Amino acid sequence: MATKKTEKTDKAPKKKSASSAQKKAAPAQKKSAAAKEKKPPKQKVVETKARHPKARVLEAHGGKDALAKSLAATLAKGDEDTDQVEARLRTASNAQLLRLQQISEMVKQKWGNRDKLIAAIGTVEKKSGDKDYLAKLETYSLAHLVDLAKAAERRARA
Repeated sequence: MATKKTEKTDKAPKKKSASSAQKKAAPAQKKSAAAKEKKPPKQKVVETKARHPKARVLEAHGGKDALAKSLAATLAKGDEDTDQVEARLRTASNAQLLRLQQISEMVKQKWGNRDKLIAAIGTVEKKSGDKDYLAKLETYSLAHLVDLAKAAERRARA
């Protein structure tokens, strides 16, 4: 098979004229001028919260002992000693303490206290007259009672 051979010539590549270079540079200059005229978008200043549980406990409550002491009164069941509850809470993790603190705040906002929460569960379940059922509810933890109340409210709406 034959190949076509081309001869090399001493022709120099054509230089671009100055006017064509200016034409290409002009749109670039226009873009940069337009970019300078645009104002940058306003940045919103957002407060960042601590992400690690230990930092959140320290930031919001001053320390683990202070948080445990404040939660002990809310989480103590009827005949339980708050000092024992506080000692147990000191050994709990920071994430658990923060979760319990959120639950106790929800109970205070929605129902007021533990007894009112138990009464609300009894009325929603239509077992407010059943003393054995209410006595059993008193043995449950606050988080379990909140879960029961939420489930009962969902069933009542459906």
